[in-house]
Amino acid sequence: MLVGVPKEIKISENRVGMTEAGVQQLVSEGHKVLIEKDAGIGSGISNELFEQFGAEIVDTKKEVYDRAEMIVKVKEPLPDEYNLMRESQILYCYLHLAAEPELTKILCERKVKAIAYETIQPEDGSLPLLVPMSEVAGRMATQIGAQYLQRNNGGKGILLGGVTGVRRGRVTVIGGGVVGINALKMAVGLGASVTVLDVNHSRLEYLDHIYQGRITTMYSNIKNISEAVQASDLVVGAVLVAGHKAPTLVTKDTIESMDDGSVVVDVAVDQGGCIETCRPTSHENPTYEVGGVVHYCVPNMPGVAPRTSTYALTNATSNYMSMIARLGVEEAIQNDSALYKGLNCYGGHVTYKPVADDLGMEYKPYNL
Repeated sequence: MLVGVPKEIKISENRVGMTEAGVQQLVSEGHKVLIEKDAGIGSGISNELFEQFGAEIVDTKKEVYDRAEMIVKVKEPLPDEYNLMRESQILYCYLHLAAEPELTKILCERKVKAIAYETIQPEDGSLPLLVPMSEVAGRMATQIGAQYLQRNNGGKGILLGGVTGVRRGRVTVIGGGVVGINALKMAVGLGASVTVLDVNHSRLEYLDHIYQGRITTMYSNIKNISEAVQASDLVVGAVLVAGHKAPTLVTKDTIESMDDGSVVVDVAVDQGGCIETCRPTSHENPTYEVGGVVHYCVPNMPGVAPRTSTYALTNATSNYMSMIARLGVEEAIQNDSALYKGLNCYGGHVTYKPVADDLGMEYKPYNL
């Protein structure tokens, strides 16, 4: 199969869909890889290094899309790429379609075979292609929150770890999944006072056991969320319902009841956000204020840690990528139930029910 990797065009998106190791793997299996010129520069991967491992470097994005049978990306296609996609082309990347009605419509109109990293799900319920970026985003959320709590960045002037004789910063993490665990790990490491909320009692029990009283665990309900958020210096939104738009768990009234200079980092923004006052921002203009509270809501947070993120991502995506290249979409999803759940659009229809439900579109499953 001819596999193409275009350069990412989202603002400050420095990741690339494949490392040199991913290229080598596909080439060794008999496939051909096209890389758009300078696609890997932001991740520290030169054109020459890609060529050394067997890729062909091409000058334009259009050539990649025109020639490739499968497009491997990091983030979803943007409007400038819509007209480049063609019928029966395979698209393999993060899509988050529940928050992207226009893109979903385009993928259906163009009859693209779209496989979303974030909905590939084995029988154990895990999301293996979401995990590496969730780890990066969770850890970054605490770092970024600590930075914006500084007075010179609009915050209240709180040091998360405190110092002798002065209270520690209070951090609330909403969601105890991969993002939440990594956010609280960083917050505990910095010495903050941390509260984590989740609806999964077993997860809360696990975190209680691991941290041995160093964090507070609370069941996630309206009352507990409201009270924890109001008392916080930093709130990290770390909620995920696979494939669905994120539920709104923190209201505008609750945000406005926080102290001025508090900070909110909503990692769930790429799925619509779990905080009512959340709206997508960019790395160039990452923050805004509502009720005196600093909001950081950048959908592609790992894009500014591209070296770490790109290599972690290829580690997770390469095996499924090889399977699709070897077998084609149809046979690959027949052979792997996890990959079947990754198929979001096929033959002009939405084939993943949570996306169809959230967008009010017709759901037509691929017939195995």
